[in-house]
Amino acid sequence: MAGTRFGRSGCERRVCGTGRDERGGAASAGGPAVTGTAAARISPETRTLFDRALDREPTPRRPLWINRQAGRYLPEYRKLRERYGFKELAGSAELAAEVTLQPIRRFPLDAAIIFADIMSPLPALGIEFDFAPGPVVAEPIRSAAAVDALPEADSKSVAPEVIEAIALVRRELPAHTALLGFCGAPWTLAAYLVEGRGVKDFPRLRAFAAEQPRALERLLERLSRLMAAYLIRQGQAGVSAIQVFDSWAGLLSRASWERLVRPHLESMLHAVGEAGISRILFVNNAPHLVEAYAGLPAEGLAVDWRIDLRALQERHGDRRAVQGNIDPAILTAGPEPTRAAAESLLDQVRARGHIVNLGHGVLPNTPVESVEALVQAVHREAQ
Repeated sequence: MAGTRFGRSGCERRVCGTGRDERGGAASAGGPAVTGTAAARISPETRTLFDRALDREPTPRRPLWINRQAGRYLPEYRKLRERYGFKELAGSAELAAEVTLQPIRRFPLDAAIIFADIMSPLPALGIEFDFAPGPVVAEPIRSAAAVDALPEADSKSVAPEVIEAIALVRRELPAHTALLGFCGAPWTLAAYLVEGRGVKDFPRLRAFAAEQPRALERLLERLSRLMAAYLIRQGQAGVSAIQVFDSWAGLLSRASWERLVRPHLESMLHAVGEAGISRILFVNNAPHLVEAYAGLPAEGLAVDWRIDLRALQERHGDRRAVQGNIDPAILTAGPEPTRAAAESLLDQVRARGHIVNLGHGVLPNTPVESVEALVQAVHREAQ
């Protein structure tokens, strides 16, 4: 494809801290710190600013990356979209690699995140879907029989285009820039599979949980195993860390979350940590669950703009890095409000163990100048 510069040489995997104890298990909210054991196996020169911040080590400044940093606010991305649909971009390793690199070429960001969709691994289970514009599942799963009919997936069949894109990006990415992989959390994926599409409050999903709890449990177990295998493959391909997006956990009460979500999410995260891959959990619109998520095995906790990040750091910053959490809408107001919001965040949240990001994805109508202002504000801290 024109504009790409991918060579044939192999990629060098940068290993970063696993952030687990010697058993690979979770550190409880009140237990020992989650610290990177892989950090001791590699030289300091190979670890990026992002890696060190995620392990809560001192850094000359805070690292910055942006949720959905490769996307519609970029003119170069919009130009690609004139030729290719979203599914085509995400389904092609070369195109996905090109999109991943676009924001890195434009801004001095500290991490790239592979361009894909949370639905990308689901064809390995025989799931067909499209985008209109959000995910639309051709045949929603609404019975025990449908769950039991899902095939067992070979890990090598899970989103091979994403794994190839990771290797391509790793060859091109500057050595000082981390590369992140990601997946959707089991509950969030189940929300789309049962409901069929994203709708307000996901009523079919909640009814399914009440009517067929064992079927839902089997579905979540399958998704947990699949996502663990997928994330481990991403680590083998060269990502520095992974982020798990749990967009719809806020639908549940704390008690329901403990019963439905925790066992499967914890199992998935444990397996990924055992593979030596650092983990960030992003939870959206669920302030009543933040403390529960803080007790899961992960090196970093990312939250939306509704959460007081300073208070979260005061409670858990000695055990976990925190990430976030500027309101994405502020960036649409222009560079000056963006700069003010960034400076306020930097003043309130202590630098050690803080990864700067937005509280959700950057909005399509965001001026490029606002992102430039955010980068400048973060970089100014090192001066």
